[in-house]
Formats: sequence, structure tokens, C-alpha cells
Amino acid sequence: MAEAPAWQDQLYDLLREFKVTQFSYVPDAGHRTLINRSIADPDVHSISLTTEEEGVALQCGAHLGGARSVLLMQSSGVGNCVNFFSLVQHGRFPFLTIVSMRGDFGEANPWQLAMGQSTQPVLEAAGIICMRAESPGDVITTSRAACTMAYQSEAPVAVLLTQKLLGAKAFSTE
Repeated sequence: MAEAPAWQDQLYDLLREFKVTQFSYVPDAGHRTLINRSIADPDVHSISLTTEEEGVALQCGAHLGGARSVLLMQSSGVGNCVNFFSLVQHGRFPFLTIVSMRGDFGEANPWQLAMGQSTQPVLEAAGIICMRAESPGDVITTSRAACTMAYQSEAPVAVLLTQKLLGAKAFSTE
């Protein structure tokens, strides 16, 4: 297995710098480093979800309990959360999600295109501010801005880790 890019470890460290202690996720290769580090870190709770919307409710509950949380999900999971995003809006909860994108730059799987192209418009329609990281140099600056907005301004924010950054999955054309 190839070594993870440095920005992935830096992103975990940034989240911990902002005192994030709950990492919820549906397992995804794009978030492997964040997930593995959260599991290994005795000072955080790493919560594997059965579906992404559980993470929205979990994050609202974490805030009520005085903790900070982040929801890690793939773009295909955003559609599962639409009803729960109303909880964030009407409860005025701070919210941070980091979304590994599919269905954009170089996507070879046609089944990923619909939600990949709809992810940002769906999030924005739900009142969630979207910030895109297109290159390794964008990740920490973008994520720091998102953390500040979520945890200090108490705004709902999504960081979209694009396929240009993550790399499109290759499928055989044979």
C-alpha cells in the first residue's frame, strides 16, 4: 500500500488542534488516514456509522454535550443526509463535514456522476457553506478556514476533497 500524502496526517492534526474529539464515518478509502488515526487515538471517539445521516445527529448531540465532532463521508452519502440537515439549520448547530468526492474530475464510474455533480448544490440548498480543496496545498488552508467557521462562528460547513486532489479511481476498459 502506498504511503498516505502528508496532507492527510496534517488534516488529522488540524482537527485535533481545533479540539475535535468525535470522528464519525461510513468507511471510505478517501478518509482512510483520518479514520485509522482516529481509531488509534485514545483521546477521541471514532464512530463507525451504518448510514451517513446518523453522523449529522451525532454531531448535533456532541455540540449539546460540549464536544466537537466531524462527519467524514463520500459524496454519495450526502443524499442520505438531506432530511437531517434541517436539524442543523433549525437547531443552529455548528456542523463540519469532510466529503471525499466522486463523480467529478476524471470519474469513470457512471453511477457516481449523478450524486457527484449534485453534492455541492444539495449542500448549498441545505444552507451548508461549501469549500473545495483541489490540490494538496489547498487542504490545510481550506480546512482551517472551515474549522474556524464551524467551531467559532458556529456555521454549517463542508470541505469537499475533490477527485483532482484524491485521484480518480481507475476501472478497466476491457
